[in-house]
Amino acid sequence: MLMRTDPFRELDRFAQQVFGAATPGTWSKPAPMPMDAYRAGDEFVVCFDLPGVTSDAIELDIERNVLTVKAERRPLPGGDDVRMQVTERPLGVFSRQLFLGDTLDTDRISANYEAGVLTLRIPIAEKAKPRRIDVASSRSDRKEIQA
Repeated sequence: MLMRTDPFRELDRFAQQVFGAATPGTWSKPAPMPMDAYRAGDEFVVCFDLPGVTSDAIELDIERNVLTVKAERRPLPGGDDVRMQVTERPLGVFSRQLFLGDTLDTDRISANYEAGVLTLRIPIAEKAKPRRIDVASSRSDRKEIQA
């Protein structure tokens, strides 16, 4: 269904833990977004956590079974009298690519964004659904037993 190939993800997490986030008031580097993926009946569901992102700042593209999700978390509006005390939430563009298998119908993907969670529903392709195959028999296969 879903092939996950992101060999540098753990390295990025480690580097962010060691070196910390970007300095206050600056944009952080692109980072992966957490996700859950599961099969529910005849569809594959993928949920991305995108808190603080508006729906107009989310882009979805698919090309050759590669789904790319990009989202931008922008800084809060402020003025000259606003001085940040703590900035732990990373800002900037976040992206994630998923390599989708041929068993998914990428022409019918639906997307919904609610409460900071982007949910994608990808139907299982008809050719990948289990089906019953009838077995035909021919009478020539039977051997007559003579008494």
